[in-house]
Amino acid sequence: MNRLTVGLLFGGRSGEHEISLLSARSILDNMDRTKYSVVEIGITHEGRWLVGQNVLSAFENKNFSKLNPATLISEPSGHVIYERFQSDQGFVLRPFAKLDVVFPALHGPFGEDGTIQALFEISELAFVGAGVLGSSVGMDKAIFKQVMRANSIPVVNDLLFTRKEIEKDIDVVISKIENFGSYPFFTKPVNMGSSVGINKCKNRMQLKNGLLDAIQYDRRILIELGIENPIEIEISVLGNEFPQVSSPGEIIPGDEFYSYDDKYINGVTRLVIPAELPEYLIKKIQEYALNAYTAIDCAGMARVDFLISREPEQIYLNEINSIPGFTKISMYPKLWEISGIPFTKLIDQLIELAIDRQKENIRSIYQYRRKNK
Repeated sequence: MNRLTVGLLFGGRSGEHEISLLSARSILDNMDRTKYSVVEIGITHEGRWLVGQNVLSAFENKNFSKLNPATLISEPSGHVIYERFQSDQGFVLRPFAKLDVVFPALHGPFGEDGTIQALFEISELAFVGAGVLGSSVGMDKAIFKQVMRANSIPVVNDLLFTRKEIEKDIDVVISKIENFGSYPFFTKPVNMGSSVGINKCKNRMQLKNGLLDAIQYDRRILIELGIENPIEIEISVLGNEFPQVSSPGEIIPGDEFYSYDDKYINGVTRLVIPAELPEYLIKKIQEYALNAYTAIDCAGMARVDFLISREPEQIYLNEINSIPGFTKISMYPKLWEISGIPFTKLIDQLIELAIDRQKENIRSIYQYRRKNK
């Protein structure tokens, strides 16, 4: 049986570049090599695509000297990664690998927001995860919350400001926020993940610093009302038209909230898997997760995050991650593990879903056909 050639794509231009490398390493270590031939494709911070031997190790060591620039070209024979190299005649392109499917282990802008998905869709190349619509809406925290409200899924109240509004008169922005509610507030870049640029602000000075930090990462900034000491719940979804949902897990942060440092540096966060919740809460969270997933036309996979206030008890859907983390500490594969799908089988299912989604996409007709009378 011929092996599928899978392009594992990692790195990227976003602030989650290093997290992408961690995810790619876990995926690579758990792929069944009897089924897949893996082509490692790295994207630098500057956006250059690189191929060669042991690309992931080269990225981990920040040594790109033996790698060559690459480009994806769709040909009648299939989808081919070409590498550019120096010859006696100058720079030339030569075929490096023909791809059957791509597994983008990319997080954040330029990887999880619909941009790379658009390239694959235009090329008619099967890829793991949501398409342009599901990726872009899932990534944009502000638009996502509007879609949730339209589907009667509870979310935390928020305000939205642009970078230029904040830079023009930050004191006016702060006054509007303080009139909106009481401290603490959370400042968040609209299009970013892994808690990059997110700050919990307990007073005016922290709010000002939080706004200035957030505008480094995005031109639109979300301000959310803080929930004191919430229960933080994550749940995994898997599938295309008929998705399934895992058991929930609880995050117990070591920091004041589940920050970037708390996730990847400090190592003091505790995971409770499965979460110790009453059955009625579990069912409601699972229902919200599936509804959110289908509402934005997500596909393949997603991790859905919730906050539960304690008094009064209220569920809030916090966000959806269309390319969840696959690191050693990531909840997405851990939740499927305890739900009966080990990591290697999970990768198999995700690749099968990608191929099935592409087969479904090419069934659509994109040219007008006159009906026979």
